[in-house]
Amino acid sequence: MKPLKTLIILLTVLVSYSSVKAQDNPAVTAVNKVLAAYLDVKNALIADNSAVTKAKAKDLLTAVTAVPMDKLTADQHKTWMTYFEKLQFDSRHISESDAIDHQREHFTSLSKNMYETVKALKLNTSTIYEQYCPMKKATWLSESNAVKNPYYGKQMLTCGSTKETLAPAK
Repeated sequence: MKPLKTLIILLTVLVSYSSVKAQDNPAVTAVNKVLAAYLDVKNALIADNSAVTKAKAKDLLTAVTAVPMDKLTADQHKTWMTYFEKLQFDSRHISESDAIDHQREHFTSLSKNMYETVKALKLNTSTIYEQYCPMKKATWLSESNAVKNPYYGKQMLTCGSTKETLAPAK
């Protein structure tokens, strides 16, 4: 019985240590800052607030630029390089526009590229939901399973559905 108890304690310590080490990884931290900044842009669009969207897109652009590519694995680096300029492009355009329709237009491609990036990198520390708007025929990422549509904001807040769940990375 004692060896089993010791084994359980050792496994618990090992799992805890692995979780702490993953969170200490600068790449994990940076990618999750990108994801958080993206979610801030999405939430500003939900609120129909172009000024906040513009400011949050600047934060997103800063976060995208700050990802330490040398801390990514070779496969992660390849994925990041595939989407890096696309994420920058859409973030920049959203941050330079005062027109919410134009911001939402770029949010469509930003969301597509964020989904591909998050899914491939597998560095997200929280559950992320891919949601779909049938009216816009476009997706977005959300921190909540409850649908809040950034493409139509208050006009059609709950229009859409969850298509996929991206579990936190291990």
